[in-house]
Amino acid sequence: MPELPEVETIRRGLAPMLEGARIEEVRLNRPDLRFPFPKDFAASLSGRTIISTGRRAKYLLFELDNGLVWLSHLGMTGNFRFSAAALSEPSRYRQPAGNGKHEHVQLALSHPSNGDMVLVYSDPRRFGFMTTYKDASQCPCLRGLGPEPLGNELTAPGLARRLFGRRGPIKTALLDQHLVAGLGNIYVCEALHRARISPLCPAGLLAGEDGLPRPELDALVRAIREVLTEALIAGGSTLRDFRNAQGESGYFQHRFAVYDREGEPCVRPGCGGRVERLVQSGRSTFHCPVCQDTGAASQGAESS
Repeated sequence: MPELPEVETIRRGLAPMLEGARIEEVRLNRPDLRFPFPKDFAASLSGRTIISTGRRAKYLLFELDNGLVWLSHLGMTGNFRFSAAALSEPSRYRQPAGNGKHEHVQLALSHPSNGDMVLVYSDPRRFGFMTTYKDASQCPCLRGLGPEPLGNELTAPGLARRLFGRRGPIKTALLDQHLVAGLGNIYVCEALHRARISPLCPAGLLAGEDGLPRPELDALVRAIREVLTEALIAGGSTLRDFRNAQGESGYFQHRFAVYDREGEPCVRPGCGGRVERLVQSGRSTFHCPVCQDTGAASQGAESS
């Protein structure tokens, strides 16, 4: 599933093409994706101008000129791209080339600088979804999300308060979008490795009895920022289906330290360990049992 760097990469690719564009026509090639489209979804977008493109956690947010926000979640295989087919006139829609088997949403756009174009949403597995809202507080998808990991709101003291008293493993806790928004399996594994924290470490042990962060938690917050920033620079990670708005893949996967590297040597100099895989809450966790068994992690092992 695309995580924060992949969704943000797509947003950045779409922004210069979509901001200021008028949606001339919307075609839905099926009644649903993961969930049914809202009633009058196509009609509510048609004729509107896209004012801005945003992101919250793993959601793309397109603000329209009437105050409505079009929200899109990519699921596992969803992607946006611009069709090579042009519109002969703004009011006419032309089918993009190809069989269009997985092209579920198509938007005819006219832009004052970029001209006429077709935006296509494809999703072979149909785990993505779309909706609209006017008040973010009334949108169930956005309600209660945690701080953005690249924003000023994510701090070690704030995270310590959220982790205090939690007995479950830190790896599982970090996948909770109400704790930190936008983190997913790949970057949690990578951040924990950088911070030398075992994924099995009880989350609450990273906060002291006074509720303040232990040094390991400071290291974890830094690692989260570093990993996500580097992934953004690399254009995200491509394992199977991810492509940006221009149809290109990311390449951060070539810099993975542990993710999907089961049995391979740990990349940390002098470590000597090998990456192992375990399953937590139905998800694969990759870690080095040697260099990620220090600090709060070893404390957790001793107390268990």
